[in-house]
Amino acid sequence: MIYPNRSTALIFLNIIFFIWTDSIVHSVEPCSAMGNSTATVVAKPASLVTKNLSTDNVEKKKSEASSDSQAKLLREGKHYMCRNLQNSLIEYARSTKKMIRNMMDDHQSSLDYLSNQINELMSRVMQLNADMSRKPIDVFPHRAVQSHGLDCSDIKDTFGSVTKTPTGLYIIHPEGASYPFEVLCEMDFRGGGWTVIQKRTEGTVEFQRTWSEYLDGFGDLSGEFWIGLRKIFHIANQKATSFMLYIDLESEDDMYAYASYDSFWLEDEACSFKIHLGRYSGNAGDAFRGYRKEDNQDTLPFSTFDVDNDGCYPACSLQEPPIKSCSNFSGNTGWWFNQCGLANLNGVHRFTRKMLVSGIQWDTWKVDNKPVKIKSVSMKIRRTYYR
Repeated sequence: MIYPNRSTALIFLNIIFFIWTDSIVHSVEPCSAMGNSTATVVAKPASLVTKNLSTDNVEKKKSEASSDSQAKLLREGKHYMCRNLQNSLIEYARSTKKMIRNMMDDHQSSLDYLSNQINELMSRVMQLNADMSRKPIDVFPHRAVQSHGLDCSDIKDTFGSVTKTPTGLYIIHPEGASYPFEVLCEMDFRGGGWTVIQKRTEGTVEFQRTWSEYLDGFGDLSGEFWIGLRKIFHIANQKATSFMLYIDLESEDDMYAYASYDSFWLEDEACSFKIHLGRYSGNAGDAFRGYRKEDNQDTLPFSTFDVDNDGCYPACSLQEPPIKSCSNFSGNTGWWFNQCGLANLNGVHRFTRKMLVSGIQWDTWKVDNKPVKIKSVSMKIRRTYYR
């Protein structure tokens, strides 16, 4: 919409006034034309001439009075039209301003509505993310998909000779597993072929979980997660294969250490997934076996706060009062406990800023005879040889 400015309005007013004045002026007969219809002059008597002069003066005055009246009417008409046009412009400006204000109010209402909708959607997304972080990794474990291999080592051996296999998410279908599932494959670390079974970095995923959650797994494969005991069992217990375990540790002071075991496998679910470890190597110490017989967690079953398989019968006398459940003592997290022990890589993350008795534990890694506070950890397994 184009709005008239003041100069445009004045031009328009002058044009209208000129046309109207011209029409009025041209409709008035000139005074000089009155009584001069013929060019013949007839001589008249002096008295008659005097009378005619007097009459002419009267007519002239009448004509002048008529012209003054017309001019006055023209001026009044001009002022009237100016006032009307000015009032019309003012009214037009007011109505336009009101219309613009109403449009702005309507747009603001629409923006407020959209803003509320966006805030509601963001709240729902955050809630869904929180819900998903507490569910098993494979929400639909029996979906029919084509796997890339038996495990990450098999994928590396199959495709590595043809092209570089990148680190990322792959679908595997180990021998004995009833369905394929997704895993994180580390292809750049120490020759590649590592299947990551646990990873913790920021403490965004809670490891205070039930037995069923530790069975199926939880978290996000692109962030923090526990892959699940059943999946670990199917990967590490394939025929004619042997797997090693590598544990990568980072301290809160950005120091690094590792612990490696040349063989690793689990017993089945009926035996509560008892862990079996080979020879240790590394610079973080063998926290799984510890320093004393009571510390040895090798060959022990997995335990959670709702399925207690630790070695505290009826209680562990590590402190007063005695500990009845190592999982409860460790913040309701799940691990292979024996008299609680020196290792628990699933302990409560210190960065969650919660009151805790113990965080992520690997107590054989020490500085100045004090266990190092651990910030991040990952557990990964890879094939070693074929039997």
